[in-house]
Amino acid sequence: MAKTKSRKKSRSKEKDSNWQERVVQIRRVSKVVKGGKKLSFRAIVVVGNEKGQVGVGVGKAADVIGAVRKGVADAKKQLVEVSLNKASSISHVTNGISGGAKVFMRPAAPGTGVIAGGAVRTVLELAGIKNILAKQLGSNNPLNNARAAIDALNGLRTFSEVAKERGISLEQLYA
Repeated sequence: MAKTKSRKKSRSKEKDSNWQERVVQIRRVSKVVKGGKKLSFRAIVVVGNEKGQVGVGVGKAADVIGAVRKGVADAKKQLVEVSLNKASSISHVTNGISGGAKVFMRPAAPGTGVIAGGAVRTVLELAGIKNILAKQLGSNNPLNNARAAIDALNGLRTFSEVAKERGISLEQLYA
């Protein structure tokens, strides 16, 4: 009886959350074993709720559907909280690095839209950011670019955090 209750709870939780998932890349990879080559699939998935939460995950499986499912589960484990301002943008300029990929992000005025390419654009859209300028530098690898975008968003600070670090009130920060 306890099992049916817990199942119902988890189902209702899934219905409550309106997570969107987008597959950035599916790649067929092979591993050389004694009997020959063993083929499998790697999926890079971005999950977000367009309200300031986003995550990037990787899944590997013998079939594409299994790889995507594992990627979604991995992305939900690695969610990042993003603080958005009134213009649905970020509060300040930020940089992110992952491997050889570097991502530069700059806030933009309302009406600008998401000016970014590839995996970075997907991460920003699923985070709920509507106005931003972003540039990928160094690498074209979608996994490293997505992780660099997450790193940049993770480095954002809110006005209240800055005021707390400086030991002043929020009103004095604006003055």
